[in-house]
Amino acid sequence: MFEPSAKVQELQARLQAFMDAHIYPNEPRHLQEAESLGPWKVHPVVEELKPLARAEGLWNLFLPNSGHGAGLTNLEYAPLCEIMGRSFLAPEVFNCSAPDTGNMEVLARYATPEHQERWLKPLLAGEIRSCFAMTEPGVASSDATNIESSIVRDGDAYVINGHKWYTTNATDPRCRIAIFMGKTAPEHPDRHQQQSMILVPMDTPGVTVKRSIPVFGFYGMPDRASEVLFENVRVPVDHLLLGEGRGFEIAQGRLGPGRIHHCMRLIGMAERALERMCRRSLSRVAFGKPVAEQGVTLERIALARIAIEQCRLLTLNAAHRMDTVGNKVARTEIAMIKVAVPQMACQVVDWSIQAHGGGGTSNDFGLTHAYAMARVLRLADGPDEVHNNQIGKLELRKYR
Repeated sequence: MFEPSAKVQELQARLQAFMDAHIYPNEPRHLQEAESLGPWKVHPVVEELKPLARAEGLWNLFLPNSGHGAGLTNLEYAPLCEIMGRSFLAPEVFNCSAPDTGNMEVLARYATPEHQERWLKPLLAGEIRSCFAMTEPGVASSDATNIESSIVRDGDAYVINGHKWYTTNATDPRCRIAIFMGKTAPEHPDRHQQQSMILVPMDTPGVTVKRSIPVFGFYGMPDRASEVLFENVRVPVDHLLLGEGRGFEIAQGRLGPGRIHHCMRLIGMAERALERMCRRSLSRVAFGKPVAEQGVTLERIALARIAIEQCRLLTLNAAHRMDTVGNKVARTEIAMIKVAVPQMACQVVDWSIQAHGGGGTSNDFGLTHAYAMARVLRLADGPDEVHNNQIGKLELRKYR
């Protein structure tokens, strides 16, 4: 059922060849640049590799039904995204990294032609970056109706005030545009119609990127988490997306593909952690035999393989459902993978760290960054608890 088409197999081969030739050899440099330059600078290795990827036609592969990319379905994109997920360097090199992918899809659907020319076109070309300003430090943002930021009409402009954090990419000097979520109708009786989304150019007066937020002590890689203040920021009324009160509608359309892309990448990351676990345990001897032959290691390798295959099939099924019945109908499948895949990745990476011994806790083997990313994704785009609640309610609905 999920056998890749000839087109996808050909793209897989080209993508893997590029990874072997350009991505894996440059990972040490990427780590060094991320650590030395930090989250406020462009990492040169990324900019050097992007033109090569574009020349190879390995560009904007995430875009479905679009003249701007490969026009792949979610199911076709899944095995390609998994390959990219094996390295933190890869997604941006192929212009397939979050949050730009979701923001590009929003701009393609809802932005005016003028705004598409100003921001979507350079995003598609990999010339600028973007951020998504939703989560707030002052409220439990797992319930997005809690968001307190305001978007108030004042003549021919909207005035925006809010305090956001975990706004990925805001510290990147190439970040030019934010998609901001706030309340236009805080007293509306339907809490899901209080919110709107609006485009905010990052150079607008009143926008202040306060700091880079460390993710398990890492800055700039695997994530450029950022804290941003919006103080009396004025933008024209035509910067509002879709209409007042339709922020949740946009969010649900944006987060579905974003969630599955994260899961696709995490499967590739878990595969690489398992590969490292196997190679390391075969090369190390303890108590007279290779670590790989110790009973507990064999069991963990087996359980990791089972868990990865289960999650891959769940993810492919969710992609198939999104393609055939739409994101809204496939919300159960999307929620299931958003819970299952990050938990699986955390466990597999943890086992790999254990097999590496003390070295696994260093940055030498890529496992600490991998664990940080997997753990973050049990919270990003909705925490496990929210998705589990949704899955449970949808299951109970069948019996009422």
